[in-house]
Amino acid sequence: METRAFPPGVNTALDFSLFEALYGRRARRFSLGASIPDGPLAFASRHDPMPLSELEQMMVLTAAAGNTGWHYMITRHARYAPHLSNYSAAAGGRTFPSSAGSHTSEVFFTDDDGVYFFATRDAPALVVREADEPFDLESLLMAHKKRIRKLATGRLYIPAEEPFMEGHNTWCANLPGSTLVIPVGDVAQHLLLMLCFLVQNGYCLYDDVNRQAIDGLERFPRLVNTDKPFPLTFIEQYALTELTAELSIACFAGMLMLQAMGLGGWMFDGIDRHAVLGASGDPSVPGLGFRYDTDARWSIPNPTGLSGVFEGYCPPHYADMRAAMEAIALRKFGPGGPYNPNTPGPWKESAKIRGSAQVHSEEFKACVALQAQYIYDRFGKFPGTVPSIFCLTYLQAHHLDLEFYDHHFQAGAYLQTHAEHMARWHGNTDKPDD
Repeated sequence: METRAFPPGVNTALDFSLFEALYGRRARRFSLGASIPDGPLAFASRHDPMPLSELEQMMVLTAAAGNTGWHYMITRHARYAPHLSNYSAAAGGRTFPSSAGSHTSEVFFTDDDGVYFFATRDAPALVVREADEPFDLESLLMAHKKRIRKLATGRLYIPAEEPFMEGHNTWCANLPGSTLVIPVGDVAQHLLLMLCFLVQNGYCLYDDVNRQAIDGLERFPRLVNTDKPFPLTFIEQYALTELTAELSIACFAGMLMLQAMGLGGWMFDGIDRHAVLGASGDPSVPGLGFRYDTDARWSIPNPTGLSGVFEGYCPPHYADMRAAMEAIALRKFGPGGPYNPNTPGPWKESAKIRGSAQVHSEEFKACVALQAQYIYDRFGKFPGTVPSIFCLTYLQAHHLDLEFYDHHFQAGAYLQTHAEHMARWHGNTDKPDD
């Protein structure tokens, strides 16, 4: 992104009403270059597709998954006071919430030029400003731009046909000119963090699928009460649901930005997640290229990660679940972690507050790893009953073809920001290609 004066549409977006963003939010799917060949809404755009500018794309990305500074973590729990609660895994906050500050997701995206990884999960406070300083959008966007990593040239290939894409999306999803944002979550890491939470509060798991207690937990009477365990399936569904909320809210945050900027698009889940990740089983549809495994015990393939980019906290990316547990402890207490006293923070005595959290002891890590390894050994994967890596909700951003809405809809089908987008963002008072 060039260092230059922003177009007037930026100020419009910054001043845009939250109320109007909420109540003006709609799925606006018809982009420049799109076509509906039949039915009551048949229409063919007479314009070429128009990609988002770098500025437009960065504003959408930072809205969906931008770093917002230091988060405030869990404040207190009587069980282990005066220690600070040690649930969180990241020191930085993002534009969407994550349960207990776990932040176990990252964002991939694709456009006409390539496939990219937008890593903000473990970013520090990218732009720190004093209370009386004005908001510096340019510095914020430039800092986030540096965290983008190009993985491949050309748009991510997802055939516009079933079963790769639901039939009602084949005419509009991942079209030329669009930016498709793909949040991906590490359920394995999320479950490990939940196991840490359980043990921290005196709980453990019971394998309700096989109706079996986990051998060895009796060695940890100081940590867990084996008489009142949580069902394995309940906790794994809990982890998946928490992470799904994280992925969805990221898309919703980006969706609100589309209204402020006058861009079209929508959030949806109508692209097969196995096709996106690379686990469709069709070599002609490699998706993002995640490693996946199959097993006679599983009904569907299980993706585990993209080597060197986004690796799940489970084998084969770690030797065993104890190694994955050590990685969790390093993320929490190591350099840059939320409980490392050398990590800056929002408090007046940040080093004192961060350093007051109780560090996971060897006994604690052994108790968590024992349960995690049991799951992996018994089910052949971790988690045992839900995917290790998950994606569900996507956000697409594109330039609207207003002629479609003028032709088929009553007045009010789009906002003033959409009506003025070309003039305020691209200095074009004519319609595209006119």
